[in-house]
Order: sequence, then C-alpha cells, then structure tokens
Amino acid sequence: MSAQTLEQFQQQVSELLLRHRSLLDVLSKYGQSGASVNRAVAKSVTECGCIELNARKQEYADDFNLEQAKTKLHHHISGDLCEHCRDAIQSELGRNLFYMSAMCNLLGIQLENVVANESDKCSTLGLFNLT
Repeated sequence: MSAQTLEQFQQQVSELLLRHRSLLDVLSKYGQSGASVNRAVAKSVTECGCIELNARKQEYADDFNLEQAKTKLHHHISGDLCEHCRDAIQSELGRNLFYMSAMCNLLGIQLENVVANESDKCSTLGLFNLT
C-alpha cells in the first residue's frame, strides 16, 4: 500500500467515523476488532477445518545460522485457508485497520508514518527485531 493510499484511507475513515468519535469508544472497538480477527482464525481451525494447528515446542539451537533457523522453526499450520475463511479473516483485518486508522486520526498520527517507522525499524534491526 503506498503512502498516498494510506493517507486516502485515513481521510476516508475520518469522514465515515461518526458514531464512535470518542477515543475510549475507538479504543474499545479496536480491541474488539482484534478479538474478532483472532476468532475468525480460530474458526478456520475449529469450525471449517481448512487449516490445522500442530503446535509444539520450537527446537532452536544457539548454533543455528539464519538459513538453518528458517528451515527448522515451524509456523504450526497445515492446510490452506478456504475462500470463505480467507474472506472472513480479511474482512476482520479490514475492520481492525479501520479502527487503527480512527485512533491515528484522533491522536493526530499519520498512518503512513506508523508504517514507515515500523519498516525502518525492521530494516535497521533486522533479526534483532524479534519482539
């Protein structure tokens, strides 16, 4: 997403957000939308079954180099999201982004700056950005 597109999206959110103009309302809706993202992912496992989880302890040795770590560490997911689950998760992520943008608007923060700063941090810290 380009900076211009982020700026346009943030402006669009500002024009659409009428009901929840209070920072407390936006904070609670942002938290609720984050929980909805988590729920949509969980339903992909528990209700649809298009993806499965096989979580276990990550086996990581101090002497692993980067390439070894990439092949040894697992994401614990098997399968692929079906179209229905992908659409549901994308919708929930969109709602979450909407409320993140609304929070930025209320606090006078540019969403494009948030993305740029995080990208710079990732570029600078690289692997040390494992938080």
